[in-house]
Amino acid sequence: MLWKKKPQSKTGQEFLIDLETASAQPTPAGVRPFIKKHWKPITAAVCAAAVAAAMLIPKGGAKQASASAQYVETSPEKRNIVNSYSADGTITAADTYTVKPMVKGTVLTADFEVGDTVSKGNVLYTIDSSDMASSVEKAQLSLEQAQSSYDDAVDAQYIRSSVRGTVASLKVKAGDVVTAGQEVAVRDDSTLLLTLDFPAADAASYSVGQSVDVTIDGTFESTTGTIQSISGADSLSSGNLAVRSVVIAVPNPGTLNTAMSGTASINGVSAMGSAHFTCQYEQTITASASGTVAALCVKEGSSVGVDTALIQLSSSSLTKQVKSASNSLRSAKLSLDDSQRSMEDYTITSPISGTIIEKDVKVGDTVGSSSSTTETMCVIYDLSYLEMTLNVDELDILDIAVGQKAEITADAIDDQTFEGVVTSISSAGTTTGGTTTYPVTIRIDDTGSLMPGMNATAVIDIASAEDALSIPSYAVVRGNYVLVTKDSPSAVNADTSMNAPDGYVYVKVTTGISDDDYIAVTSGLEEGDTIAYDSASASKSSSDEQMGFPGGGMSGGGGPGGGNRAPGGGF
Repeated sequence: MLWKKKPQSKTGQEFLIDLETASAQPTPAGVRPFIKKHWKPITAAVCAAAVAAAMLIPKGGAKQASASAQYVETSPEKRNIVNSYSADGTITAADTYTVKPMVKGTVLTADFEVGDTVSKGNVLYTIDSSDMASSVEKAQLSLEQAQSSYDDAVDAQYIRSSVRGTVASLKVKAGDVVTAGQEVAVRDDSTLLLTLDFPAADAASYSVGQSVDVTIDGTFESTTGTIQSISGADSLSSGNLAVRSVVIAVPNPGTLNTAMSGTASINGVSAMGSAHFTCQYEQTITASASGTVAALCVKEGSSVGVDTALIQLSSSSLTKQVKSASNSLRSAKLSLDDSQRSMEDYTITSPISGTIIEKDVKVGDTVGSSSSTTETMCVIYDLSYLEMTLNVDELDILDIAVGQKAEITADAIDDQTFEGVVTSISSAGTTTGGTTTYPVTIRIDDTGSLMPGMNATAVIDIASAEDALSIPSYAVVRGNYVLVTKDSPSAVNADTSMNAPDGYVYVKVTTGISDDDYIAVTSGLEEGDTIAYDSASASKSSSDEQMGFPGGGMSGGGGPGGGNRAPGGGF
């Protein structure tokens, strides 16, 4: 905190002190008996001289009180008061990042130079990754193999259909023990087949896909089918007639089954008889593993598609097999992820937007041979704004607040100031020699010629008041009292419990902010008042400030620093 040295004029009290000092000097022989004999007239002469001196002092803004040479009188006046805190610090970049290698290899590209501006995500370096690329490929193959093994292990728990159709029969129920090779029949009855004989002479002109009129026996319902195949050779019917066998595919609307029969006609020529419908496909599926039936996935008569699960099996061996396959698959995935992440480390991008201030690695260099904590590839500064950190004493930290303005001056830049703002106040204090300080960060957006590393001074305006009614700080005594003349307008508010010198009364005031010299009075005084203060107290305050001790006026809003004087201000 800055304390200004204030020149002090010699007061009447100082004049008295000088006289007393002079009288304390050694006297020539014969003088002491003379003074002892004539002390009364000498004392009267000295007092008269003091009164005459007081009357001869030029009148101005402040004058000696006529009641006593120890008082100085003045009037409250309007002033602009600013309470500031000042401290030194070093300018730093908004953000700093040191790029270090995470892998070992030869640098293939480094397309930037010191002073270049880069954006976050820009590629800085590429490192030879041929060995890692092979590792990634191997990890990918291992994952595919692990996935296949897991799928096989899971599939071994189910008996699945290999054709599309209807479940003809399920020979097991939940809880049954199934042995490897047990059968489950599945047939496709979405399309039924009708095989009929037609006269060979007529059948010779038929073709595959030709439409056929089909009649259901018993119900005489009609439907349409298509020729699926025609035998290539003639055969004799029971009546010794040459015939050919024609297979007709009949779509099943859901009402046909293999217990029904029918006949057909093609181009008006009827078949030689009727036949039962048969399924287009029918397959018996066998269990590939042994186990207990955990669940039936379908019911008899259900329509199923290819690869539909029919029966779920369970056994300790199947469970272990699935668990082992799952662990292998998980391990393969992790290995691939690790390899892919390591592959990313071979392309180094800028972690922040900023300016390259140091480049230590170029194309062709090998990196990763030493500890990554000591090997620096490049350094980036974010210079979009600058910062300055002050270590504020615990006695002043409560006066600092986020958002306060600061005026910055740098030792290296003459006659130029920069504006900053307090952006953060750390709660983590550092104690040294019994004194605790707290870091306060100031942000500087308009940086001008400022550069990181410069030494600078920041002055923070803690509080300010414009056109405030003000008096000298040392005129306020403990308890916020001010000595005013009895003829002052504010004397009507005198505190009669306070003993005041002749011609004066004590008035209680409310004070505001203060600086090195003056303090604002928000109530209790008027501009027309005449106040008085002890010149000895003012001299002591000035002396203390010159020696580095605060003499009052720097506190943020209460009474002045000299407010610890005894009641009466030592008058």
